[in-house]
Amino acid sequence: MSCFTCIKVLMVLFNLAIFLAGGTLLGVGIWVSVDSGSFLKIFGTIPNNVATQFVNVGYFMIAIGALLLILGFLGCCGAQKENKCLLITFFCIVLIILIAEIAGAVVALVYASVAESFLISVLTPVLQQDYGANQEVTKIWNNTMSEMKCCGMSNYSDFNNSTFVQSNNGHYPTQCCNDTVSTCTMQAAHDSYKPGCLKQIVNWLQSNAAIVGGVAAGICALELAALVVSMYLYCKIDKHGSIH
Repeated sequence: MSCFTCIKVLMVLFNLAIFLAGGTLLGVGIWVSVDSGSFLKIFGTIPNNVATQFVNVGYFMIAIGALLLILGFLGCCGAQKENKCLLITFFCIVLIILIAEIAGAVVALVYASVAESFLISVLTPVLQQDYGANQEVTKIWNNTMSEMKCCGMSNYSDFNNSTFVQSNNGHYPTQCCNDTVSTCTMQAAHDSYKPGCLKQIVNWLQSNAAIVGGVAAGICALELAALVVSMYLYCKIDKHGSIH
């Protein structure tokens, strides 16, 4: 077996796996989004709020699954049919994804503090106005604050003069106070010293930096390998065809 044929077979198998993974994600995503009731029955032994978080990622799974389907199809058919158009399209899409990932990582590192300030300025008004008034916003924030043991974006003060506090006789969300507190007032929230959710998220990312970095490096390595292999096949197709 020639080097070209070996790489071609590996390219086909690799992209076939991507295609199948994309189809699986797309199918599960559609099921979760369309028939959430049946999906939630699987999680009958766990709290509904946890199961609901799985349902909320349905649309994200559909988007990722569709992208993987397209990539898998282009790479698999391009290699199998020795089609230069499909291969160069596959190459361009993977290159765009890789550049976007690198750009996002650079922006996240360079403008981390700016991003934090931006998030605080955007999400704090949502807490002030919609928490307690909008059921979906309230549910998302309750789940976040309960899971991460945090309060607000920065701290309990994000709820000062908010719609929730004004409509609950000055009481703050129970997540802003320790479990031993019966009534979560401003003073009780202050004494509980619950950190802001943004700080908790940053701390989680920092504590898992090695895992996050390793996964990111692995994905980038696979993307680079896909770029090299697809370009190799693209350049060698004419030469290989002339041999036959």
